[in-house]
Amino acid sequence: MKHELKRIVFLGIVLMCFSATGFAETMYVTDLLKLTLRSGPSTEHKILSVVESGQQVEMLEPGEDWSLVRIANGKEGYVLTRYLMPEPTHNVRLGKLQTKHKALMQQAATLLEENTGFRNEGKQLKSDLDKNEKALKKLSTDYDKLKAGSAEYIELKEKHKTVSGQLAEQTKRADALDEELRAIEMNQYIKWFLAGSGVLLVGFVIGFSARKQRRRPSLL
Repeated sequence: MKHELKRIVFLGIVLMCFSATGFAETMYVTDLLKLTLRSGPSTEHKILSVVESGQQVEMLEPGEDWSLVRIANGKEGYVLTRYLMPEPTHNVRLGKLQTKHKALMQQAATLLEENTGFRNEGKQLKSDLDKNEKALKKLSTDYDKLKAGSAEYIELKEKHKTVSGQLAEQTKRADALDEELRAIEMNQYIKWFLAGSGVLLVGFVIGFSARKQRRRPSLL
C-alpha cells in the first residue's frame, strides 16, 4: 500500500511537471566532489558519466530519490535528487565572486593608474600655468615700461622739435649778426683806409709844398 502510494505520488509529480512547465528546469549539483550519472534510478545501474560539484544540469523528470537529468554534453541519466539544488553552489558563486573581484581589482588598478596620470598631468598643467602667469606678468611690466617710454619718447620728441626750432632761429639770428658784424668791420676797414689814405695824401701835399719852398732860395 505504501509503495503504491509513493508510486502514485511520483507519477502525479511527474505529470504536474510536464503539464505545468513543458520544459526542463535548471538545477545544480551540490558541494560534492563528484556525483555519478547512472542509467537508472538506483546504484545498481550502470554509471554513464561523472558530474562534478557546481556543474549545471537540466531537470527532465524530478523524483523523490532519483531524478532524470541531462548534462552539458547531452547525456541523460539519473542522479540522486538530494544532491541537486536550484541555485549555484557556494563554490560556483565563490568562483564567480572571485572572478568579479579580480576584474574589479584590475579595473581599480587601471583607474588608479589613470588617476596617477591625471595627477601628473594636473601638476604639469599647474607648472605650465605658473610659467604662463609669470610670463604674462613680465609681459605686462614690459608693456607698462614701453608705454611709459613711449610717452617719454613723445615728450622728448616734442622738446627736441621745440629746441630744434629755437636753435634754428638762434642760428638764423647769429648768421644775421655775423653778417652785420662783417659789414661793420668792413665799414671800419674802409674808414681806416680812407683815413690812412687822407693822412698819406696830406703828408704828401705837405712834403711836396716844403720841397718846393726849399728849391726857391737856391734859384736866387
